[in-house]
Amino acid sequence: MSTPDTATEAKAPKVRSTHDVNAMPPLGRAIPLGIQHILAMFVSNVTVPIIIAGAADLPEDQTTLMIQAAMFVAGVATLVQSLGLGPIGARLPIVMGTSFGFVPVLIPIAVGMGIPAALGAALCGGIAMALVGLFLPWFRFLFPPVVTGVFVVMIGTLLMPVGFAYAGGGFGADDFGAAHNLLLAALVLVVTLGLHQFGRGIWSETAPLIGLLVGYGSALAFGVVDFSSIGSADWFSLPTPFAIGVEFHLSAILPVVLLAVVTCAESIGDIVGTTAGGMDREPTHKELSGGVMADGLSSVFAAVFNAFPQISFSQNVGIVALTGVVSRFVVAIGGGFLVLAGLVPKLGGLISSIPNAVLGGAVLIMFGMIASAGIKMLSHIDFNKRNMVIIGISLSAAIGLPAQEGLYAGYTENVQAIIESGLIPGALCAIILNLVLPKHDRTFRDDV
Repeated sequence: MSTPDTATEAKAPKVRSTHDVNAMPPLGRAIPLGIQHILAMFVSNVTVPIIIAGAADLPEDQTTLMIQAAMFVAGVATLVQSLGLGPIGARLPIVMGTSFGFVPVLIPIAVGMGIPAALGAALCGGIAMALVGLFLPWFRFLFPPVVTGVFVVMIGTLLMPVGFAYAGGGFGADDFGAAHNLLLAALVLVVTLGLHQFGRGIWSETAPLIGLLVGYGSALAFGVVDFSSIGSADWFSLPTPFAIGVEFHLSAILPVVLLAVVTCAESIGDIVGTTAGGMDREPTHKELSGGVMADGLSSVFAAVFNAFPQISFSQNVGIVALTGVVSRFVVAIGGGFLVLAGLVPKLGGLISSIPNAVLGGAVLIMFGMIASAGIKMLSHIDFNKRNMVIIGISLSAAIGLPAQEGLYAGYTENVQAIIESGLIPGALCAIILNLVLPKHDRTFRDDV
């Protein structure tokens, strides 16, 4: 026989708030929020295979295959990361995609040894990342709040120039900095900020999506949308494993594995940024371990399906911090759309037709919000001289080294790529300084 309390509990409606990580909002609310996540990362995700395929001078059919694979793999990885698969996955609102961080290392491998060698090295790098995730609970002491907080600040800060590059029309654009690009970016920025600050409910939560739609509509009116990618795309295509093949060369594997291990710091920073920016808490050991394992195993899956290493996308961390929407099922819906785009290339072509300037107006806010989330995390630590040194030197390395390429121009291309990332030297400084600096201020006797 049930008591009044249990009867009331049984009749209580399930929580469906977008601000609950385990809640499933109504589909009418969840679908546009999920699409919003995909629009923010789509172009970045497919740009990596375009860059590497172009550098390796691949034929058009193989380039198209790799673009399709990037969409399909990112969707599957997002579903695993957000919904979980046994111990794999953070079960947080994290969108996965192809990592830009590996591009400088993979390009010389693809050019000198071929795409199969690059995919083989990426597969090994994924295994290394998965092992780091598996044993992460034993190494959690390496990542106290001062380290993870500065990671997140570095991620946001290093992405800010990328946001302005998008706003100008995209890297290498012939019309970079043209008035129409800057006006489109400004329009998206103003609409997004206006709705976010003055809108209510769904209007505030979907502010980035509405800003992108307004910007896309304006770009159509100005005639600056390129529809060629839609016309040349197929209606349906199944991804084929090992269509390009994999090869294993030690000289290719070593730099990629090293980069993969250090890149785990970026993954940890994104996970911490998601929980701090959206839920105002630190992630659990299980979330961190499962999240990094998902990055690694998704990268292995990616190599099998002709795509490159996968990692959490920082701009989507910014969306979580901006909108406060933390439902992992919203992100899972976005992952489903990515899988669909990988199976229906014309849908992918439609999304990729969004001008870079339109995306720039949105990501400028998102990247700034990532840095803000990091600052929020750091606000909970003691600003003693030890922590200030860790923050200061790490930021100096992350921001200063990429700006002075002549300092390391004499090193090999792989070493240059690691230093140019900014995040890797900054992360190493934070981890090492946290280990070697004394935990407590030393006391000295007065001189006699």
